[in-house]
Amino acid sequence: MIKLIGILVVALGFALGFNTLLVVMAAGIVTGLVAGMSFHEILELFGSYFVENRYMTLPIVLMVPLIGLLERHGLQERAETLIRRAGKATAGRVILLYTLVRQSTIALGVRIGGHAEAVRPLIVPMAEAAAKLQLEKAAQQKSGKTLAGGLELPEKTTQAIRANAAAAENVGNFFGEDVFIAVGAILLMKGFFEAQGLTVSVWAMALWGIPTALCASLVMWWRTRGLDRRITRDIAEAVQTKREEAR
Repeated sequence: MIKLIGILVVALGFALGFNTLLVVMAAGIVTGLVAGMSFHEILELFGSYFVENRYMTLPIVLMVPLIGLLERHGLQERAETLIRRAGKATAGRVILLYTLVRQSTIALGVRIGGHAEAVRPLIVPMAEAAAKLQLEKAAQQKSGKTLAGGLELPEKTTQAIRANAAAAENVGNFFGEDVFIAVGAILLMKGFFEAQGLTVSVWAMALWGIPTALCASLVMWWRTRGLDRRITRDIAEAVQTKREEAR
């Protein structure tokens, strides 16, 4: 059981808010030392696994400068403009739509999203733009264009939008991939069952992943509805506060 100490290291590191990469590396090193490996052998494994999986890690590394280049040329501004043209868009609806698209595409084995590739440069700006448009409309209805121009989204509202957008990526990816038979999670579970002497078809696991994916979609629908209600309350409070300050 002492060899499971790496799980405790990960839990404590995440709870204390330490850097994710450093926590995972520390957990690997501690687990290796407890298992009787030398520090040199552990570092050798880190290097060999990185080289073996370089074709998977390089696209992720190269994605960072690509997204930065697109943002420099107005990617976020174009995303905000698109949302402003959709009059009925809300932050919750934008996030829910992304969840469903992410879940459906990953279930088909197509990866078109990610935190760095989609959530930060596209989904968050679009959701925030929808909330800002809602704020402007509420301010104009109450006190006219002058008050609307001096308002910004409350910080707590912005953070709630970003947190829910990140959750949409996690939920869509995690529960959608269990429906695709060739994804790593399904193959990992199959290998685990076979090691325990149990024969389970990947088709059966993928089939029984569908109800879970549907439940996850319903939970996200409920969460995004709650997010929209919270944004409406925050906007009403911000407008009221601004009106009182303007008197």
